[in-house]
Amino acid sequence: MDKNYTFEMMWEDLDDGYQIYYTYVRNRYLLFKTASNCYTQKLLSTNPKNPQPKMTMLTLKRVKEMFPHMEDIEYKVADGLNIND
Repeated sequence: MDKNYTFEMMWEDLDDGYQIYYTYVRNRYLLFKTASNCYTQKLLSTNPKNPQPKMTMLTLKRVKEMFPHMEDIEYKVADGLNIND
């Protein structure tokens, strides 16, 4: 992802229905919008020494707090997302 990718750009991508993939504290996650000011963070990686919840609901405020620490950000178009995977 471009170094100039801003939180506002990510927010707009989420609002447009994109899925955001990123690494945060050595774990890989998927983030997508589920409702107004409500986002779902899905854990994609597993690390037995650092167990994390598989699904977490986040507010936009929390996403904004995490953004400066996100690494390897990618985005994809949502197509029939199955949160039970």
